[in-house]
Amino acid sequence: MTCLSVRVVRFVVPALGIFFLLVAPLRAQDAATLYKSKCAACHGADGKGSTAAGTKLGAHDFASPEVQKETDEQLVEIVTNGKNKMPSYKGKIPDDQIKGLVAYIRGLAKK
Repeated sequence: MTCLSVRVVRFVVPALGIFFLLVAPLRAQDAATLYKSKCAACHGADGKGSTAAGTKLGAHDFASPEVQKETDEQLVEIVTNGKNKMPSYKGKIPDDQIKGLVAYIRGLAKK
Protein backbone atom coordinates (compact mmCIF):
# COMPACT_ATOMS: atom_id res chain seq x y z
CA MET A 1 0.00 0.00 0.00
CA THR A 2 1.30 3.44 -0.81
CA CYS A 3 1.72 6.16 1.76
CA LEU A 4 -1.25 8.04 0.29
CA SER A 5 -3.46 4.94 0.51
CA VAL A 6 -2.56 4.45 4.16
CA ARG A 7 -3.43 8.09 4.90
CA VAL A 8 -6.77 7.78 3.13
CA VAL A 9 -7.65 4.59 5.02
CA ARG A 10 -6.63 6.17 8.33
CA PHE A 11 -8.95 9.10 7.62
CA VAL A 12 -11.90 7.35 5.93
CA VAL A 13 -12.43 4.50 8.40
CA PRO A 14 -12.73 6.75 11.50
CA ALA A 15 -14.79 9.28 9.54
CA LEU A 16 -17.28 6.57 8.54
CA GLY A 17 -17.50 5.39 12.15
CA ILE A 18 -18.29 8.91 13.34
CA PHE A 19 -20.83 9.34 10.54
CA PHE A 20 -22.73 6.19 11.55
CA LEU A 21 -22.68 7.18 15.23
CA LEU A 22 -24.26 10.50 14.30
CA VAL A 23 -26.82 9.05 11.85
CA ALA A 24 -28.21 6.34 14.17
CA PRO A 25 -29.78 8.79 16.65
CA LEU A 26 -31.26 10.77 13.76
CA ARG A 27 -33.03 7.67 12.47
CA ALA A 28 -34.42 6.98 15.94
CA GLN A 29 -35.63 10.55 16.21
CA ASP A 30 -37.23 10.30 12.77
CA ALA A 31 -39.17 7.23 13.92
CA ALA A 32 -40.19 9.06 17.11
CA THR A 33 -41.37 12.06 15.10
CA LEU A 34 -43.22 9.81 12.68
CA TYR A 35 -44.85 7.95 15.56
CA LYS A 36 -45.93 11.22 17.16
CA SER A 37 -47.48 12.49 13.93
CA LYS A 38 -49.12 9.26 12.71
CA CYS A 39 -49.72 6.96 15.68
CA ALA A 40 -49.81 8.78 19.02
CA ALA A 41 -53.31 10.23 18.59
CA CYS A 42 -54.75 6.72 18.92
CA HIS A 43 -52.00 4.64 20.50
CA GLY A 44 -50.79 7.36 22.89
CA ALA A 45 -47.29 8.65 23.46
CA ASP A 46 -46.60 5.56 25.60
CA GLY A 47 -48.12 3.03 23.16
CA LYS A 48 -50.80 1.92 25.62
CA GLY A 49 -53.75 2.87 23.39
CA SER A 50 -55.48 4.65 26.26
CA THR A 51 -56.24 7.93 24.46
CA ALA A 52 -59.84 9.01 23.87
CA ALA A 53 -59.54 8.11 20.17
CA GLY A 54 -57.68 4.88 20.95
CA THR A 55 -60.30 3.75 23.44
CA LYS A 56 -63.10 4.52 20.99
CA LEU A 57 -61.38 2.73 18.10
CA GLY A 58 -59.99 -0.19 20.12
CA ALA A 59 -56.31 0.65 19.58
CA HIS A 60 -54.04 -2.05 20.92
CA ASP A 61 -51.50 -1.65 23.70
CA PHE A 62 -48.14 -2.41 22.08
CA ALA A 63 -47.01 -4.28 25.21
CA SER A 64 -50.02 -6.62 25.06
CA PRO A 65 -49.43 -10.32 24.33
CA GLU A 66 -51.56 -9.99 21.20
CA VAL A 67 -49.20 -7.41 19.68
CA GLN A 68 -46.02 -8.97 21.06
CA LYS A 69 -46.74 -12.31 19.36
CA GLU A 70 -46.75 -10.57 15.97
CA THR A 71 -43.49 -10.71 14.02
CA ASP A 72 -41.90 -7.51 12.79
CA GLU A 73 -42.95 -8.51 9.28
CA GLN A 74 -46.57 -8.84 10.42
CA LEU A 75 -46.45 -5.43 12.08
CA VAL A 76 -44.97 -3.91 8.91
CA GLU A 77 -47.86 -5.49 7.00
CA ILE A 78 -50.41 -3.99 9.42
CA VAL A 79 -48.89 -0.51 9.24
CA THR A 80 -48.58 -0.74 5.47
CA ASN A 81 -52.05 -2.08 4.67
CA GLY A 82 -54.05 -1.17 7.76
CA LYS A 83 -56.19 -3.50 9.83
CA ASN A 84 -59.74 -3.15 11.13
CA LYS A 85 -60.11 0.57 11.93
CA MET A 86 -56.43 1.37 11.52
CA PRO A 87 -55.74 3.15 8.23
CA SER A 88 -53.28 2.02 5.58
CA TYR A 89 -50.05 3.98 5.25
CA LYS A 90 -49.11 2.35 1.94
CA GLY A 91 -47.66 5.00 -0.33
CA LYS A 92 -47.80 7.56 2.49
CA ILE A 93 -44.79 6.36 4.48
CA PRO A 94 -41.76 4.82 2.73
CA ASP A 95 -41.08 1.13 3.51
CA ASP A 96 -37.80 1.82 5.30
CA GLN A 97 -39.52 4.34 7.58
CA ILE A 98 -42.28 1.83 8.35
CA LYS A 99 -39.59 -0.64 9.44
CA GLY A 100 -38.08 2.07 11.66
CA LEU A 101 -41.52 2.78 13.07
CA VAL A 102 -42.00 -0.89 13.95
CA ALA A 103 -38.64 -0.88 15.75
CA TYR A 104 -39.73 2.23 17.65
CA ILE A 105 -43.03 0.56 18.58
CA ARG A 106 -41.13 -2.48 19.88
CA GLY A 107 -39.10 -0.11 22.04
CA LEU A 108 -42.25 1.45 23.49
CA ALA A 109 -43.47 -1.99 24.48
CA LYS A 110 -40.32 -2.56 26.52
CA LYS A 111 -40.76 0.59 28.61
